Amino acid sequence: MTQIPATMTAITIPTPGGPESLVPAERPTPLPGPGEVLVKVAFAGVNRPDVVQRRGLYPPPPGASDIPGLEIAGTVVARGEGAVRYAIGDAVCALVTGGGYAQFCPTPEATALPVPAGLSLREAAAIPETFFTVWSNVFDRAGLKPGESLLVHGGAGGIGTTAIMLGKAFGARVFTTAGSAEKCDACRALGADIAIDYKTQDFVAEVKAATGGKGVNVILDMIGGSYIQRNYEAAAVDGRIVQIAFQEASKAQVDFMRLMLKRLTHTGSTLRARPVTDKAAIARALEEKVWPLIATGALRPLMDEVFPLAEAARAHARMEQSAHLGKIVLDAA
Repeated sequence: MTQIPATMTAITIPTPGGPESLVPAERPTPLPGPGEVLVKVAFAGVNRPDVVQRRGLYPPPPGASDIPGLEIAGTVVARGEGAVRYAIGDAVCALVTGGGYAQFCPTPEATALPVPAGLSLREAAAIPETFFTVWSNVFDRAGLKPGESLLVHGGAGGIGTTAIMLGKAFGARVFTTAGSAEKCDACRALGADIAIDYKTQDFVAEVKAATGGKGVNVILDMIGGSYIQRNYEAAAVDGRIVQIAFQEASKAQVDFMRLMLKRLTHTGSTLRARPVTDKAAIARALEEKVWPLIATGALRPLMDEVFPLAEAARAHARMEQSAHLGKIVLDAA
């Protein structure tokens, strides 16, 4: 049994700012509450919401840890009252509301999942935030169906690579945008039917050309800003656009005539502040419908670099430079 120390190393944000704002510090080791398990973190995933939190623009929800980090993989070392699914020593990955950039992290048992067969803990840490996000938005909210088309913006990042793989696995024709020829090649290797270099090509024109002018059924967008109007142009009649972030801007001047004429649905969501019951429902859907595909090798997260926990600042710098291809993770062991 793992000895649980009184204190642990965690990454803190004493003052919001650039990557250098991430500072390793000693914190009391948390205890699991009712319905929770305590995980000895092996690896923690790095996501853009962590970057936004570091800048002081995405505060943790009430009651959540101020330590950044939304996804972890490791072993269960303690159980709170009522937590019965996982035994001490079980390998799990989990979506958490914060606290992932640390050596120990509690998580509701309901939002933890067994590490899929054949996957390392490093790869498992790259799954929860992106798979939960893509499943809840592309499949639950947008209702992507087999035979439909999906446009994924930012196809080379963690969300993008996941959306490409899941879209293809469930029978969609997948379009994506990425920022270089190398990234476009990588997206095609993951299964994208058409990859568009947004720096040299107009994604609206490319989508129209490839669909006979009809457009795509579902668009997953984390850019916002000028992309909002362009998404309306690229969408098919009865198309669904799902907004999950705003790398460009959350405000834009938009002509809504296209929304009316095409009967478009423009929706969006955040994941972090949703209740545990919502996240638990997503977890069960993933375990039922996606975990078997991972176990067979049909799906596997695309990995970028691994950084030691104490070097989280370097991991954030890489993400902000958009140099990464796939998921960045922190080694907390």
